[in-house]
Amino acid sequence: MTVESTAPRKPRRTSGSKRATAKKTAAKPADNSAQPELVQLLTPEGKRVEHPEYSIDLTPDELRGLYRDMVLTRRFDAEATSLQRQGELGLWASLLGQEAAQIGSGRATREDDYVFPTYREHGVAWCRGVDPANLLGMFRGVNHGGWDPNSNNFHLYTIVIGSQTLHATGYAMGVAKDGADSAVIAYFGDGASSQGDVAESFTFSAVYNAPVVFFCQNNQWAISEPTEKQTRVPLYQRAQGFGFPGVRVDGNDVLACLAVTRSALERARRGEGPTLVEAFTYRMGAHTTSDDPTKYRADEEREAWEAKDPILRLRTYLEAEGAADEAFFTDLDAESEALGKRVREAVRSMPDPDLMAIFENVYADGSALVDEERAQFAAYQASFAEEAK
Repeated sequence: MTVESTAPRKPRRTSGSKRATAKKTAAKPADNSAQPELVQLLTPEGKRVEHPEYSIDLTPDELRGLYRDMVLTRRFDAEATSLQRQGELGLWASLLGQEAAQIGSGRATREDDYVFPTYREHGVAWCRGVDPANLLGMFRGVNHGGWDPNSNNFHLYTIVIGSQTLHATGYAMGVAKDGADSAVIAYFGDGASSQGDVAESFTFSAVYNAPVVFFCQNNQWAISEPTEKQTRVPLYQRAQGFGFPGVRVDGNDVLACLAVTRSALERARRGEGPTLVEAFTYRMGAHTTSDDPTKYRADEEREAWEAKDPILRLRTYLEAEGAADEAFFTDLDAESEALGKRVREAVRSMPDPDLMAIFENVYADGSALVDEERAQFAAYQASFAEEAK
């Protein structure tokens, strides 16, 4: 595919009103309304379609499994949002609307693959076997991450925007040097794609042919900044400039996300290098619980995307194909409520961290300065107990 150069051109000489018109035209951003085609296997109406390059054949049990994953992930996410509103969490980043992108790509990974998330990949964490309750410790402020990354090959959540793509690239380069038959996948958003870290990771992964998949969830908004303020071309086309392929997939289609990500990971395992997957989706909620999206986007836009709901379209397909009966949905509702209750109880019973633990493991052989600071802090804490008496 040929992409027209976006380098600035020398303006033509004009006069009078023509010069003013030309100036306004030059300042006008590129028209991104005509979006390129994307890989889709399940339409928003729940109809199954075929794609010439990506196909997938799933059993009814596998389809029900994907539906269950998305429903339970959404239930957990809603519970976490409620817990934050009740003062149990300091902050929460919701994935509402992005369940298909995360479950589809997460289920495409193998056990020996390694995943580098941002702070919103709750569905991917679910696919990797991380207990949902463990995701909440950091947001409650009782730990720096409630799981061992090497137990599930799922790295701790990364708050610094875009830095995890560098971590993933370095890890993938190590995988290649070890000759291991595994791949790496890095998650980031459309906003992170503007970070220098992401560009650097693209360069290194391409030059060293690293077995990594860059999975960009383009949810249209980098907090309050729309995508058209960040790029003149569709995000997946950026991969061309770095020398590896990019593909845009319907991020609300769990089947397409599974098929495309599986293909990209297999390509990486064959030693063919990185791939950029742009999952074209939408953040139906706020960026985080500290954000108010009504201040910068229209209700009509959100409503249009709600009609493309990833869970609703798969349910429509399951019912049309007779792949799930009412008993399945009823049982899943009960399981969903049980999950919400378990998460609530787990969060409220999380013990406060030992404040003195911050001085542990600072130096392997200890430090006189740290010992002095520990003693000073202990005395400071003891002073509150004395005042209370």
